[in-house]
Amino acid sequence: MILTALPLTPDHDIPAPLLTELTALYASNREFQALSGDFPDPDDIRPEQVAAALADELANPDAEVLLARSAGRLVGVAITHADHPDPADPDPWIGLLMVDAGEHGRGHGRRLATLVEEKFRVAGRDAVRLAVLDNNPKGLAFWTALGYRVIGHRTDLQLGRPCAVLRKELLTPAA
Repeated sequence: MILTALPLTPDHDIPAPLLTELTALYASNREFQALSGDFPDPDDIRPEQVAAALADELANPDAEVLLARSAGRLVGVAITHADHPDPADPDPWIGLLMVDAGEHGRGHGRRLATLVEEKFRVAGRDAVRLAVLDNNPKGLAFWTALGYRVIGHRTDLQLGRPCAVLRKELLTPAA
């Protein structure tokens, strides 16, 4: 798996072929889209909606959109935040980690999460947090299987949805 930052055109747009790939990836996750409410119609996710959602994320200077490719094919996307808006929260966050639904169960999510964790570890961070919607038991099972533990509950900052907050310490590998 190769992890790269989202490339933008000089006008800060997503190149059209890549936007097509990203839209297909988002649309493949109909179940998650229905749970999250991020798009008005989970059965009709459009490129302009995906572009707007990613532009909203990238409006935050601490955000990064990472693309995961396997055998040249886009299999996942992760959105990370180097800092949380709450200054009392010292950890970076994973705002989204999504794998193409046709690729679920093949280890891509685990590999993508590991690469994101390693990126934070190399940056000198010692833990990472994320939030899982309370109505997403599959998401909670995925993250807890990767060693994340629930440290609290609160509503998300964007839409006020109830979430579990999870944290994982990033241990430095023994030399």
